[in-house]
Amino acid sequence: MDVKEWITRYENSIMNTFGTPKTVLTRGAGCFVWDEDGHQYLDLLGGIAVNALGHGHPNIVTALHEQVETLGHVSNYFATQPQIEAAERILSIVEPGGAPQGSRVFFTNSGTEALEAAFKLARARGGANRNRFLALENSFHGRTMGALSLTYKSIFRDPFQPMPAEVDFLPYNIAALERAFEGARGESVAALFIEPIQGEAGVRPISDDFLKVAREVTSRAGALLVLDEVQTGMGRTGTWMAHHSSGIVPDVVTLAKGLGAGFPVGACVALNAEAASVLKPGMHGSTFAGNPLAGASVLAMINTVTEEGLLSNVQNVGEIWKREILELEHPLISEVRGRGLLLGIGLRNPLAKPLADELFRAGFIVNAPDTFTIRLAPPLIINPSQTRMFTQALPEVLDRVQRQADEEIRLGGTRA
Repeated sequence: MDVKEWITRYENSIMNTFGTPKTVLTRGAGCFVWDEDGHQYLDLLGGIAVNALGHGHPNIVTALHEQVETLGHVSNYFATQPQIEAAERILSIVEPGGAPQGSRVFFTNSGTEALEAAFKLARARGGANRNRFLALENSFHGRTMGALSLTYKSIFRDPFQPMPAEVDFLPYNIAALERAFEGARGESVAALFIEPIQGEAGVRPISDDFLKVAREVTSRAGALLVLDEVQTGMGRTGTWMAHHSSGIVPDVVTLAKGLGAGFPVGACVALNAEAASVLKPGMHGSTFAGNPLAGASVLAMINTVTEEGLLSNVQNVGEIWKREILELEHPLISEVRGRGLLLGIGLRNPLAKPLADELFRAGFIVNAPDTFTIRLAPPLIINPSQTRMFTQALPEVLDRVQRQADEEIRLGGTRA
């Protein structure tokens, strides 16, 4: 059966929330995947920063195989060894030198669930008097109702109004941040949510200085600082967490995506005893969260990153890749944003969507979070020879897309 037949079956059986798939993938190995028609692609998106160890990594395969032979699921009426050890390992890396005393983990199945847990934690702690939530313009924190309230774009929120919380979206500047906490206004804030790098907004880093001020104003006002590391955490930027470069310790960190190296798992990590004790038995839960398979995948991921020195690999490959893209000096490329292996190629013209499509036809999987940006989030195991395959092909594809756009403009003018 070919790709077209499979896509017809897809359209007849699955809700149309994602549009028509580009193809139907059948297998993967390392940084490459193949579709039903046998076409090979270099995966530079990693399932949107999920497949941290690539496809079919033996450590993940072995860990899941061995675990499913003993326990796959037991519910949270019981604890399991992988669950406990995974939480301990997360606490050992979430801050340099380990999490502060009293920190705790709540496991989830996804990033939006991790944000939902943080949202409920902040709301329960704040009560009726602290009912304001703050997030940044262009933020993306998920699609469940609490997380959706914290997501900036109205196109995501409007179909589901009213939202369950009052959220003020702040422009990204320190003066606006400080004003939001002035006087009595700060006393009504339950929490401030920030992504250290805004991935869905076009891979736009938040400065260390901004994060430091965020920590100061939230601490002074008695509000929680929640850092959404769903996309940036677990080594994606070359350190275990993107916020490590700022030197701050937030109250809550949310994790997912690369945490399980492809297995669905997330975590809401409270980094002090007060935040960790807000949610009491019965206040929150999840049937599947923290299951033994999830725990085994987390342990395998963290151990593999450590054993294979992948944090250094991310730093080195990311620096080389960014430099080599800029050295192309292509007139369409304005900048390369981001850190480590979360990079955004900024374009001077709004051609990111057709460029992503053309790159796919050329054998590269990327995505365009906005019309001016190509996002790169490959497996952490990628090497410079693989990134150069993309970089060397990029100028010709850029030229082709620009010619097509120019031709469309010319034809449009002719028709007019």
